[in-house]
Amino acid sequence: MLNEVADGVWVRQSEWVWSNSTVVRGETGLVLVDPGITGAELDQLADDVERLGLPVVAGFSTHPHFDHLLWHPRFGDVPRYATPACVEVATEARERAQAMAKETAPDIPLDVVALLTPLPDGGGPVPGEVIEHDAHAVGHAALLLADRGVLLVGDMLSDVLIPLLDPRRDGQEVAYPAALDRLEEAARDVDVVIPGHGAVAKGPEEVAARFATDRAYLDAVRRGEEPDDGRWGKRR
Repeated sequence: MLNEVADGVWVRQSEWVWSNSTVVRGETGLVLVDPGITGAELDQLADDVERLGLPVVAGFSTHPHFDHLLWHPRFGDVPRYATPACVEVATEARERAQAMAKETAPDIPLDVVALLTPLPDGGGPVPGEVIEHDAHAVGHAALLLADRGVLLVGDMLSDVLIPLLDPRRDGQEVAYPAALDRLEEAARDVDVVIPGHGAVAKGPEEVAARFATDRAYLDAVRRGEEPDDGRWGKRR
């Protein structure tokens, strides 16, 4: 079920790697951020959205990994936005994303996987500020809803997954801390941080702890250590 974590911001968590689907109320209707992940869960999310009584006007994908490129026909034939870099990668690797989706959850609607449109200037129906950075995946973006004290961070700042550096790009050891700097600046007046996987961080102490934990992990990796802070994932 959807849980309202701030005014007009709802989160529903999947059983698959604790994935979070986020629903945001915009000026003209609802925007679905990274909806997932199984077909049954997407259908249940559609039920939840219908109960809100507002139309879905857009989707938003934070980055081009398959579990963030999903959709369901019941959400409607509306634009699904992402950064231009994310759109380019997702479009080129669409068949791979469909294959991974099919392998992970055979009931996922495959014909709507990775159908993205570059975010227009001004954001279109997507509310808030889009913060693009170079950590984790090409075209990765966070969404800052400053008026509601909410920061959606995609696959960053998770309490269940370690920081995963993109193995296909050089310089991630520098890019990842730089992205944390940008997100921490954006989170100065934020009360809620919604990661793509794991629990929602609520309150200044929990939000600060997410940044501190990720920085400590990256510092340990930089020292050549194999850190184990209790989170799941494979260092790459």
